[in-house]
Amino acid sequence: MEAVNRALAKRGFELDIERLQSLERQRKETQVRTEELQAERNRQSKNIGKAKAAGEDIEPLLSQVASLGDELKSRQTELEAIQEELHDFLREVPNIPHTSVPAGGKEEDNKEIRRWGELKVMDFVAKDHTTLGEALGLMDFEAATRIAGARFVVMRGALARLHRALIQFMLDVHTNEHDYVEVNVPYLVNPDSLFGTGQLPKFAEDQFYIEKQDLYLIPTAEVPVTNMARDTIIDSGKMPLRYVCHSPCFRSEAGSYGQDTRGMIRQHQFEKVELVQLVRPDDSYRLLEELTDHAESILQRLDLPYRVVVLCGGDLGFSAAKTYDLEVWLPSQRRYREISSCSNFEDFQARRMKARWRNPATDKPELVHTLNGSGLAVGRTLIAIMENCQDEDGRIHIPEVLHPYMNGVTVIE
Repeated sequence: MEAVNRALAKRGFELDIERLQSLERQRKETQVRTEELQAERNRQSKNIGKAKAAGEDIEPLLSQVASLGDELKSRQTELEAIQEELHDFLREVPNIPHTSVPAGGKEEDNKEIRRWGELKVMDFVAKDHTTLGEALGLMDFEAATRIAGARFVVMRGALARLHRALIQFMLDVHTNEHDYVEVNVPYLVNPDSLFGTGQLPKFAEDQFYIEKQDLYLIPTAEVPVTNMARDTIIDSGKMPLRYVCHSPCFRSEAGSYGQDTRGMIRQHQFEKVELVQLVRPDDSYRLLEELTDHAESILQRLDLPYRVVVLCGGDLGFSAAKTYDLEVWLPSQRRYREISSCSNFEDFQARRMKARWRNPATDKPELVHTLNGSGLAVGRTLIAIMENCQDEDGRIHIPEVLHPYMNGVTVIE
C-alpha cells in the first residue's frame, strides 16, 4: 500500500490509506458476519423441516430463524452502504503512473523526447490563424456567436474543404497503412460509458449533459470507441484491436481563459480523428510507441514541425499511466502547442468497464490494456497549416499530400 501511495504522490495525489484500510476492515467484518448469519439461518431452516417431520414443536425454531433474518437484513444493508462508500472512495483515485513517468507537478516539468522538422524562416511577422482566416473571409466567429455563442466558428469555402480534406487524409493513412478499422459511433453516451473511460465523476463539469435523456455529448471518440469492449471478453486471436474514428467532440472547457479562448485553439465543439487500441498487457508499452509513431506520421507528411514530450506525474491525465504529447509549432505564438496525446491506460479503464480478453495460457478472462491518441486533432492541424504555410500576403499554401483532396486548389487566397 505504501508503494502505491508513493507512486500516486508522483502525480500530486495523496491516498488516504487510513480511511481505505478502515473501510476495507469494516467491509470484511460485515461480510464475514453476513455470511455467518446466512449459514446459520440455512442450518436452522433445515432443522425446522426435520423437527416438523418428527412432530416436534417448531415455534422456538421459527422465532430464532425470524430473529436471524432481521439481523441478516440489517447486516446486508450495512454491507451495501460500506461497499458503496468504498466504491465512491476508489473511483476518485487516479491511475498509478508508470515507473518511467518523470516527477513534477506542472507543464514545465514534462520531458522533451525528440523534435522533428525545421522551423520555417519567415522574413515577416507571422499572423495567427484567426487574423488569417478572417482576412480571407473564410473564418467567421461573429456568425458562430449569433448561431450558438462564444467559442464556436463558421468556416467557409476552401477553408471548410481543407478541414474536410484533413479528416479524409488522416482516415486514409490510418486505415490503409496502419491497419486500423474505421468505426462510426454514437455522439451521445450514457454515464456508464464516461465512467468507464474515467471522465466521470471527476470531470463532470467539463461535459455537456442532456438531463431529459440522461445522456452526454462525447468529449472525444475515445469514450464510445473504447466502450465497445465494455462487459465483453475479447478473443485473444483478434488482438490487438485497432480502431480509428472521426467525430465531433464537445467540451464545456470550464475554467479556461486567456489567449486560448481566441480563435479555434480551445472551443466547445471541435473534431478529431481518434486512434484506440485494445491490447494484451504484455504488448501495451511497445504498442504505445507504435501508436505514437502513427500520430507523428501525419505531422511528418504535412511537413509540420513538432516535438514529443512525456508528461510528468503532475500533468498526467486521471486515467493514464503514461502519456506522450505531440506539440506542433505555431509561428504566431513562437511556441509548441499540443495537437495529440497518446496514452497507455494499462488496465485502469478496463477494470471500470469490465473489458477482458481470454488468455490462452490460462483459459481465463483477464483485463485488457487500453491505448488511445489523437491522430490528429483536426482543428489544431488546420491552425498549424494556416500558420506554418502562410506567406507575406496572407495566402495559405496547402501541403502537397492534401492536393488530391482539394479538387485542384493548392493555395487559399
